[in-house]
Amino acid sequence: MENFFDRNDFLRQKTLKTMGMAGLMLLAFSSSLYAEDVSLLKPHAGTNVTQQASTLKGVVSDDFGPVAGASVVVKGTTNGVMTGMDGSFVLNGVKRGDVIVISYIGFATQEITYTGQTTLNVKMKEDSQQLDEVVVVGFGTQKKVNLTGAVSMVNADVIESRPVQNVSQALQGVVPGLNFSVNTGGGTLDNKLNVNIRGTGSIGDGSGSSPLVLIDGIEGDMNTINPADIESISVLKDAASSSIYGSRASFGVILIKTKGGQSGKVNVNYTGNVRFTDALQVPEMMDSYQFAQYFNAAAANAGQSAVFSAEVMQRIQDYQAGKISTVSTANSQNKWNMYSGSNANTDWFSEVYRDWVPSHEHNLSVSGGSEKVTYRVSGSFLNQRGLIRYGEDRFKRYTMDAKISAQLASWASLNYTSKWSREDYSRPTYMTGLFFHNITRRWPTCPVYDDNGYLAEGMELLQMRDGGVQTQQKNYYTQQLGLRLEPIKDWTINIDGNMRTHTNNQHWAVLPVYAHDADGAPYAISWDGGASYSPGASRVMESRYIEDYFTTNFYTDYAKTIGDHYFKVMVGFNAELTKYDTMSGQGDKLISAETPYLGQTTSEQKVSGGRAENAVAGFFGRINYNYKERYMIELNGRYDGSSRFVGDKRWGFFPSVSVGWNLAREEFVGDLSELFSTLKVRGSWGQLGNTDTQDAWYPFYQTMPTGTASGGWLINGVKPNVAGLPGIVSSLKTWETIESWDVGLDWALLNNRLTGSFDYFTRYTYDMIGPAPELPSVLGATPPKINNSDMKSYGFELELSWRDRIGDFSYGAKFVLSDDQQVITNYPNDSKSLDIAHYSGKKLNSIWGYTTVGIAQSQEEMDAHIANNRPSWGSNWSAGDIMYADLNGDGVVNSGANTVDNPGDRTIIGNSTPRYKFGLTLDAAWKGIDFSVFFQGVGKRDYWLSGPYFWGASGGMWQSAGFKQHWDFWRPEGDPLGANLNAYYPRASFDGTKNQYVQSGYLQNAAYIRMKNIQLGYTLPKQWVSKAGMSSVRVYVSGDNLLTISDITGIFDPETLGGAWGDGKLYPLCKTISVGLNVNF
Repeated sequence: MENFFDRNDFLRQKTLKTMGMAGLMLLAFSSSLYAEDVSLLKPHAGTNVTQQASTLKGVVSDDFGPVAGASVVVKGTTNGVMTGMDGSFVLNGVKRGDVIVISYIGFATQEITYTGQTTLNVKMKEDSQQLDEVVVVGFGTQKKVNLTGAVSMVNADVIESRPVQNVSQALQGVVPGLNFSVNTGGGTLDNKLNVNIRGTGSIGDGSGSSPLVLIDGIEGDMNTINPADIESISVLKDAASSSIYGSRASFGVILIKTKGGQSGKVNVNYTGNVRFTDALQVPEMMDSYQFAQYFNAAAANAGQSAVFSAEVMQRIQDYQAGKISTVSTANSQNKWNMYSGSNANTDWFSEVYRDWVPSHEHNLSVSGGSEKVTYRVSGSFLNQRGLIRYGEDRFKRYTMDAKISAQLASWASLNYTSKWSREDYSRPTYMTGLFFHNITRRWPTCPVYDDNGYLAEGMELLQMRDGGVQTQQKNYYTQQLGLRLEPIKDWTINIDGNMRTHTNNQHWAVLPVYAHDADGAPYAISWDGGASYSPGASRVMESRYIEDYFTTNFYTDYAKTIGDHYFKVMVGFNAELTKYDTMSGQGDKLISAETPYLGQTTSEQKVSGGRAENAVAGFFGRINYNYKERYMIELNGRYDGSSRFVGDKRWGFFPSVSVGWNLAREEFVGDLSELFSTLKVRGSWGQLGNTDTQDAWYPFYQTMPTGTASGGWLINGVKPNVAGLPGIVSSLKTWETIESWDVGLDWALLNNRLTGSFDYFTRYTYDMIGPAPELPSVLGATPPKINNSDMKSYGFELELSWRDRIGDFSYGAKFVLSDDQQVITNYPNDSKSLDIAHYSGKKLNSIWGYTTVGIAQSQEEMDAHIANNRPSWGSNWSAGDIMYADLNGDGVVNSGANTVDNPGDRTIIGNSTPRYKFGLTLDAAWKGIDFSVFFQGVGKRDYWLSGPYFWGASGGMWQSAGFKQHWDFWRPEGDPLGANLNAYYPRASFDGTKNQYVQSGYLQNAAYIRMKNIQLGYTLPKQWVSKAGMSSVRVYVSGDNLLTISDITGIFDPETLGGAWGDGKLYPLCKTISVGLNVNF
């Protein structure tokens, strides 16, 4: 053991010497600065010197030996030095009574008064504050070193450091196992990231698996609060840490604690930034002439006539060459020809989205107080503008937060919190998923403006600009009152009452839209191309949603230390009630488009609404024990009841247990105990119930669908009210049960410079709500979904952090990595048909497909191939088409019986579950300058892209697209467009779906690494800002999403692959450049 320790000591000194080279270089540079600083302290001529300056020498060491790079400075001055490689220092200009401050990262700062001694030997001690760091857990806090559950914590500086729109964006990639992903809303300003903890928890067939989010103990939406108001975030990932919250916490908990006041002088803080956003990734269209060539080739390969005539092709060339300025011609109806009859050169993505749009954000807080009363009041305003060029999308958020804490007596304190948040969002009513789908299908030959300068018909820009606005206003009002009593030492009683009201008011208008003919005369057009609206039609819809949420918590705990034994017991009761009230109205034919309000409609007026309630109650308890902070055990239990179930299924008991062993406290570890401050092994097991039955509020009640004035026929000239057959309910529906196991290791060594944790987990979801059983059609009603499926999740999480300092230079690095996979262990699909979503044994998100041989380079090669590998689909196979492999040797390429046991020639070619999700943060600071960079990404992910966004010519002429990447299609020798035998895509064809079956050759690697943020800041010297009454001023410039590395085709952003209307067809994410200011008074 002694030899091992000596070797590690040698390695440590060698490491310090290596790192110390940079420190000595800085020392050489900074010593001149110190010399200048010291010279400033020298007395001027004629000044009476009453005290002689002295020189102080000494050595700074720790338990391992000399400490290189420690700071030794006279308090309140700039007179200071750094220790050398042998830990020694020489400090000039020291006077009796001066306080010498010795500091180094990972150690407690020491202050020693100079009394005239010539030498000073300082022994650094480990920083006990880091050992005593507390983490917010369910209904209380715990010392981090004594945690036995899987808990990660994020401090305020991580959230505050990035100028983002909401908290989700700031947390992505920061906590291992906390996963955020972009949904089909893409980058729309009101969209919020999907979130889960440790991967998918349920198949989502009637139940949800989102984590519980608590803001100061009350359930809420993390994206509604101002990121600058957050003090800390704890993520409870296993059942042992989250079970105290019962059925709402089945898939983890995110605890957000907001800032409060502190006693002392009044502190005023302002932070603000101006930001500029641009589309992160959008396709680049072919120019109009190349596009016309591409479409003509796709038509020819499909046996169709040319899309663009020779005359139009010439006009396109003439327009691009500047020989003509007209973009279209009039047809027989005196309207402008578009598509194959126009000759503009428009990149529609560049036209729809604006470049580098400005926005701004401002935060102001005031805090302070006395020993008896503390307070904090804050407010913020965010004005985020969107990218849409025609019409406007805009998001505004206002927040107010007030906290006051009063010490009523030595044994009683009262806390009151009031929060208000408002979100105002507006966008063109026409800005739906269909609009983003249609951008893809827009031809570059179509003009934005016709030859008279009016917006062209059929391009949907008229609808975006003039067709009405959709507005949404959300308000969140929260009131919290908490009383804390401590009748005797170590016994506390907590009584909390909370309420939140959430309102959501929406206004949605469709207004008449007018185009102009070739003479410039206006005429009415259909808002949606005739699908639902006639030309000149109008409609208004308004809705009101009110949600009232009430919760009461009563809990008490008692802690007792007996010798080396520590006990803590907590019991409590929680009750929650949520009420929902909705109402909406709709009407057609506005009196005037200038007043688009519901009261101004004159036809088809309808009203609908509804109410619902949901209640949860639970009794809970927790027991903590540790011996010398060496052996730890925690027991949790919760007895939960839910209004969603009935009879003996209404209540459930959910227990958990976790244990920990801190080896660093063991005597047999010997000298290594000086190296490790924490080396803790822990494990946990627990069960939780899930009541998030998304398919029904009350699954045990039958519901009858009704409609007012919605019949499909007329009675006495009006539409009748209608009612549908009530659905069938299942008396067997009950809780989903989540059982989790976790094994972890936490460590902190080298005086807490290097810290980290590792977890391996397994989670079982039993009795998931799955598909309804098949019943005879004569029943005449849809059977209900029931608990009939099981799933297993498993994975790991790693977190590593290094933080150190060499004199004035401090630096750090943090790396997080997590992985999770899911396997369906039970599902009602006995035949294992691949036509059904799941089957027992399926790894979630598996991709079944054919094996690609390649692109046939000649007709002879294709004929020889299909002689023994003929696909069961398609015809007229020729050069330039895909060759598929016959894997089972039957001479035919097909899907067999389309089951797992007989899949024909299909195999599992990939999996779209994001794997190895990681985040890397690097930061450094020196003399007021700070720098940080944050990378986030996914290490492994397969993805199958389909449709015209990927393939180009796909689904016929009117669905096809033409991006620059699509030009890389196969062309033979002698082709007028030039040969391209080594093409990526097969030959272009409007009937080319036979080449686009799911297959290995076009499976995409969707792994990526993205520089989420890079930031450079400067904190002005205190002597500068203090003259203006400020305590600190920091300015910074920041960039988000400025660099992405990925192998996926350049058309797509690897974070926004899905879309409501197909892959890629959604609002893009943004890259952002911000300039900001932070001032404290």
